[in-house]
Amino acid sequence: QVQLVESGGGPVQAGGSLRLSCVASGRTFSAYTMGWFRQAPGKEREFVSAISRRGIETSYADSVKGRFTISRDNAKNTVYLQMNSLKPEDTAVYSCAAGRILNLKGPYEAWGQGTQVTVSS
Repeated sequence: QVQLVESGGGPVQAGGSLRLSCVASGRTFSAYTMGWFRQAPGKEREFVSAISRRGIETSYADSVKGRFTISRDNAKNTVYLQMNSLKPEDTAVYSCAAGRILNLKGPYEAWGQGTQVTVSS
């Protein structure tokens, strides 16, 4: 099964930017649809964005459309989430996920440990 490791989180002021990375190992990366999810304290995990196996199709939650961009580099086994114009409500643990699926919303079969993003006002 694929293993996922996220990086790139940290503290940032409102209006700032961060780029999250998720490196996959273990199986053929290009066989997996990749997604980003987040979970804020006291809230359920929510879908943020996803990208198809070849990067042709993408999907975004309404709350991040126009501010976040997902991309992938299959040669580097990595998926990225560029986050711009960050807001305090974006504060959460962000996790990447992988699945041998066509539906970008899931279900995903592998999850990373997550990286904390904290946006201060």
